[in-house]
Amino acid sequence: MYIPFVRRRKQIVTAYYFAGCAAVVLWLAMFSSGCAGTASSETKQGQRRRGAMEGAAPVVVATAVQKSVPVEIAAVGNVEAYSTISVRGQVSGQLTKVYFHEGDFVKKGDLLFEIDPRPLEAAVKQAEATLARDTAALHQYEANLARDMANERYAKSQAERYGTLFRDGVMSKDQMEQTSSAADALSQAVAADRAAIESAKADIAAARATLENARVQLSYTQIRSPIDGRTGNLTVKQGNVITAGSTELMTVNQVQPIYVTFSVPEMHLPAIKRYMAQGRLQVMARAQENDAQPEVGYLTFIDNAVDPSTGTIKLKGTFANPERRLWPGQFVRVTLRLTTKDDAIVIPNQAVQTGQDGTFVYVVKPDRTVESRPVTTGGRVDQDLVIEKGLRAGEVVVTEGQLRLAPGSRVQFRDDRPGGPAGRRRGPRA
Repeated sequence: MYIPFVRRRKQIVTAYYFAGCAAVVLWLAMFSSGCAGTASSETKQGQRRRGAMEGAAPVVVATAVQKSVPVEIAAVGNVEAYSTISVRGQVSGQLTKVYFHEGDFVKKGDLLFEIDPRPLEAAVKQAEATLARDTAALHQYEANLARDMANERYAKSQAERYGTLFRDGVMSKDQMEQTSSAADALSQAVAADRAAIESAKADIAAARATLENARVQLSYTQIRSPIDGRTGNLTVKQGNVITAGSTELMTVNQVQPIYVTFSVPEMHLPAIKRYMAQGRLQVMARAQENDAQPEVGYLTFIDNAVDPSTGTIKLKGTFANPERRLWPGQFVRVTLRLTTKDDAIVIPNQAVQTGQDGTFVYVVKPDRTVESRPVTTGGRVDQDLVIEKGLRAGEVVVTEGQLRLAPGSRVQFRDDRPGGPAGRRRGPRA
């Protein structure tokens, strides 16, 4: 009896053990099912969020701003010297001295060259001697005139006395006629003396002119700079013989002030004339380097005819060029400022697209969708573009990522951050 009781007891314990295990397994299954449901819910929400983000096109945007902008015309110009002088010898001779180095800046009146002056110095001395001789001859003729005038007066008075004596019968007719002839001869001698004096004066005037010309020719042996400027290449070296008027020694370019010549389409001519009548128009010239500083000048010349072959009009600006940044022959970027337009709408130029119907921009609406809006563009200001029609200040336009867009597309700003601002908007520079 004892053995069966023990077996029955073991069976009861085993049954309770398996029942407890079943309960634990059931509880674990229920817990796992709840956890799996929660995780599945969270996964679905993440997928929906990522789906919404993946459906929006990433773009960069900018805000249209309203500001005053200049109305300008851009062109390419060429720098010209304000004045260019070709230095040539005015007398022939040997080039004995050069007083400058090639490329030096010289002032007006500075001595540049010297030609052998000895032949012309001799010509000056000869002309001075001729003048002195003619002057002495004049004094001699004047003395002769005074002598002959005194003799004429005596001969006339004697002829009068002899005439009276002849009438009184005291003097013979022959003696009276001799005294009268002598008086007439002296009168002619006085007239000859006066003519000789006039001739001597003419000789003196000619001698003085010859002397002055010789002195001028001598002055040409020293060649001086006619303007302030920079010297060019020396084409004739010291010691060579030059020919008057035919040998170019070098050139001098005046670079302060300096000209910049450029051409603009003829359609701008009415506006240029209209604004120029209101005051001087500012011209800015900048070298081809990106970091070059602009020089500021003023429009001083409009050509009298439009070039029919190109449809352009030539203009010229004058620049003080204090630091000599502008150089003759240099190509520069020119900006002619006509006026300043107040309250213009400005956006970055990369926001404007060109389609079959013209220019347009993608405008971002408050719900982060875009619309294609046609616009009318104006002038360009650095990297920005003036919008004449189609936009208002404060509207947001797409500047990068337009290729992925169509009207109604949803966009996402590239600089969005989780928990951060809705996206920074890069606007045009003020």
